[in-house]
Amino acid sequence: MDFLSADTFQLIIMIIKVILLDVALGADNSAIIGMAARNLNVILRKKAILIGTGGAIVARFVLAAVATYLMQILFLKTVGAIILIFIGINLIAGEETDDKEVAESNTLLGAIKTIIIADVIMSLDNVLAIVGATDGHLGMLIFGMIISVPIIIFGSTIVLKLMDRFPVTIYLAGMVIGWAAGGMIGTDTSLGIPLFMKLPLEIGMTILILILGIFKRKQVVKAAAAHTHNDKSDK
Repeated sequence: MDFLSADTFQLIIMIIKVILLDVALGADNSAIIGMAARNLNVILRKKAILIGTGGAIVARFVLAAVATYLMQILFLKTVGAIILIFIGINLIAGEETDDKEVAESNTLLGAIKTIIIADVIMSLDNVLAIVGATDGHLGMLIFGMIISVPIIIFGSTIVLKLMDRFPVTIYLAGMVIGWAAGGMIGTDTSLGIPLFMKLPLEIGMTILILILGIFKRKQVVKAAAAHTHNDKSDK
């Protein structure tokens, strides 16, 4: 019995590639979901994770269906990367509010909105990578989508736990988003950027998001402190 025929071996290699890609690409989605849901309570966090994961999978299926068309749109990746940069900066900055009840209800909607937008943007790069790894094989593409579900759910749960215990993880997650944005710009064929510039762009966008995110976070904290001081003065 020729167990490891050429076709079987090729299939095994393809499965391994898809799983490794899902693990690597799922980190981006997990970072986004974790950062967007970090201010929610436990129940709302679970909702955000499930909705975020569902959004990521739906986005990947839709984008996979129109992948050929999307590849023809000029500067699509660059525009997506710019949006991703702003999302990363805002997620690092966070929000400060005294009204916890209002904050949680508003933040859930805000978290869902942020997660879905970021999922669509990052899924563009993810889908193109998986389509390339599977050579457009529909069955393997679906397999990749299914495998990504537990990876994203598990990953975002871990990210949230790390953020609760080690707040510095917020900045690390923001840097992951910056790295993804840099990679999207570096691989946008419309720009004609040399391949060797991809790494400098990834590093540059990572540093940019970190610096601007920290700066904006300080502004948010300062504004919240001033607001609290004014409220106490009024009383």
